[in-house]
Amino acid sequence: MYKKISLRKSIGILMLLVSVCSCKPKEDKKEVIKNKPNILFIAIDDLRPELGSYGSDIAVTPNLDRLASDGLQFERAYCQQAICSPSRASLMTGARPETIGVIENYTYFRDANPDIITLPQHFWANGYETAYTGKIYHNTEFGDGELSWSRAPALDKMKIKPTQTPGGFALPENQEMYRENKAEMIAKYGADAAKRGLGKGPAYESADVPDYIYEDGYNTELAIATLKDMLEKNPDKPFFLGLGMKKPHLDWLAPKKYWDLYNRDSIKLTTQTTAPINGAEMGLHPSFELRVRSGIPKKGPIDDELAKTLKHAYLACVSYVDAQIGKMIAALDEAGIRDNTIIVVWSDHGWHLGEMGIWGKATNYEISTRVPMMIWTPDMLKENRGKKTNALVELVDIYPTLCELTGISLPGHLEGQSFVPLLTNPELEWKDAAFSQFPTPALREWAANPLSQGMRETYFGPLIEEVEARIIEQQKEKWDRNLFENNLMGYAMRTEQYRLIVWKDYTQPASEPIFIELFDHETDPNETVNIAGQNPKLVNTLLVQFNKGWKGNRAKQKN
Repeated sequence: MYKKISLRKSIGILMLLVSVCSCKPKEDKKEVIKNKPNILFIAIDDLRPELGSYGSDIAVTPNLDRLASDGLQFERAYCQQAICSPSRASLMTGARPETIGVIENYTYFRDANPDIITLPQHFWANGYETAYTGKIYHNTEFGDGELSWSRAPALDKMKIKPTQTPGGFALPENQEMYRENKAEMIAKYGADAAKRGLGKGPAYESADVPDYIYEDGYNTELAIATLKDMLEKNPDKPFFLGLGMKKPHLDWLAPKKYWDLYNRDSIKLTTQTTAPINGAEMGLHPSFELRVRSGIPKKGPIDDELAKTLKHAYLACVSYVDAQIGKMIAALDEAGIRDNTIIVVWSDHGWHLGEMGIWGKATNYEISTRVPMMIWTPDMLKENRGKKTNALVELVDIYPTLCELTGISLPGHLEGQSFVPLLTNPELEWKDAAFSQFPTPALREWAANPLSQGMRETYFGPLIEEVEARIIEQQKEKWDRNLFENNLMGYAMRTEQYRLIVWKDYTQPASEPIFIELFDHETDPNETVNIAGQNPKLVNTLLVQFNKGWKGNRAKQKN
């Protein structure tokens, strides 16, 4: 689980710990630590705001709804990049994707930033026990090992074992399908192509099994065991406990009882099945991530019957995750520590369920960049419990917020802004804009890395050619293969009223935009029409604001 670390890094951690411990006399340290609140840090993968508390008329999410009704819910929270590794690396380091050099899933942030201090690492250095189960960083390989986490989860206390089956499927027929498809892809396209995602089983599964058979259920039980172990061994020491939910990330595997919460006939599909009018042809992708699954068409639209099944599967996973979070919070109550524990819940990005004609994340639009986020603190004012704030906030703001709530100093590299003042006054005037980015979704693989030759040689070849032809037709003389495949970045700025997307060469920051999109959320909340061409003065005004960057759009209450 843990990566080996160099002697230089080990010495760096030791020096950091020594410096922190020497800040106060030894006799004062225990009392200071004892009074600090615990942190329950809940990450959810691929969850858009499809929750009852966010107005979903179908999602069955009683536990998250209950948490929101007693905490503060953020209506306008945005990720920094709508894909797993860049989003999580940004949040966990407190710095933005280009600052840390992580704009796709295959770059490990430590390789580019060996000495950066992560959120749990900083809490560890300030006297906290830090541990996690499930998906916090992008994957186990990038889990940051001994640098972020002071201890391993309590595997020795577990009475159940993790299920290790092909593809994580519970049903034998799906396990066999996964094995066969993977073997076929390896034989046809080579091991590298298969490793990058080709050759999958079905996109969904409903099995009559206990929650712990799938990974999120097991990891929740492991988190509860770890919580109890920490309280038993160090009852006076505060903890930072991360619990990462893998669902509703594909594949949508959930116990049957969560599927049964929904009436298929009541599931409504989006009516927005086409790309934005006059939108960037490079702004949408061909739903690669879904299409690699067995039983999903490799080209063309997803028909309504299949779409309804897929949305049903997504919703079942959302309810499954909600139930696990309920168990985790109940464990805090049973342990008698809820009144000294801060709970923060966030998703790494949103997800298109057919909106704009695509399935997946990895765009610069509202549906992909807006995320559910909520926080509960023991000392929140009674009159603010259950409130919702429309303030613009970003995932990168979580790091400084948790530091301020626990009285821990801020590392100098942070690029977010603590939203603690919003807990006192949710109506407070806040940031002028939130920022996200994504490199050419149409000509990137679903991990956001540039298209490999291998991808062009697979069954995705025709899809790529179609998308490329549309881009060339729209961009005409601006078309340049190297630019559009490797260097073109879409930068999104979300203000209270508008979403501006500026497409430009990210290797040349001072260069002129290649293309601009503008959507007015007062008249077009679903972003169906790009109005940039009809509003040049407005575009110019917004570009001035855009060029100020995140620093120039911070809330005026704090510098």
